[in-house]
Amino acid sequence: MDQIKIGAFLKALRRGKALTQEQLAEQLGVSGRTVSRWETGSNMPDLGMLVELAEFYGVSIPEIIKGERKSENMDQKIKETAVAMAEYSQVTAKTGIRRVIGILLSVFGLFIIISALSVFPAESSWGGIYATFGSLVMLAGLYLIIRPLAAKCTTRIGIILAAALLLFGVFTLSDYLAVTRFNQVPRFRIATRYDSRTPDQLVYQTLFFTAVQQNPGTPDARITIVK
Repeated sequence: MDQIKIGAFLKALRRGKALTQEQLAEQLGVSGRTVSRWETGSNMPDLGMLVELAEFYGVSIPEIIKGERKSENMDQKIKETAVAMAEYSQVTAKTGIRRVIGILLSVFGLFIIISALSVFPAESSWGGIYATFGSLVMLAGLYLIIRPLAAKCTTRIGIILAAALLLFGVFTLSDYLAVTRFNQVPRFRIATRYDSRTPDQLVYQTLFFTAVQQNPGTPDARITIVK
């Protein structure tokens, strides 16, 4: 610490306010001799007085201790750093919010799927419709979750497509098992056909197979995959 430099800095600050040593001493409640010692570097203000001097002259305590004002370049760098930190904080906050929304959407979508498959009977097409809607909601939530984790858009799209194919495979497998193991009609059918020439059967068309139900609506109803 250069006391001479600090004293010269304090002297320059006093002159900048057009004050004599006695006038400054009166405002600070000290003697003129004390001010003189500060400005010659023979004595330094105590910590409490240092705070008062910083407030009085409109400078920072580090500037007084260093004996000079901060350079414009330094001030600019500090401002740029502060702006960058603020922007980073905003991005981090937005990322956290997106992740929370993504998790909520994913959970809500899964809830819709489970509810649709549990509440609606297999014969109702609403189960498949709501399950498909729930899948879209869940995929949207998954996209928000992986967005900050995957930098490339193509990577994110690839993950979402893979998840969509997985859900599609699960729904297709559930339909296949429903027909072959539980004697139920497929939920995710794309068409239901009735032929007046064979009034005792209904034909259910899915993307991968066709199922025929004999004696629909009766205790003897049986459904089998024909192709």
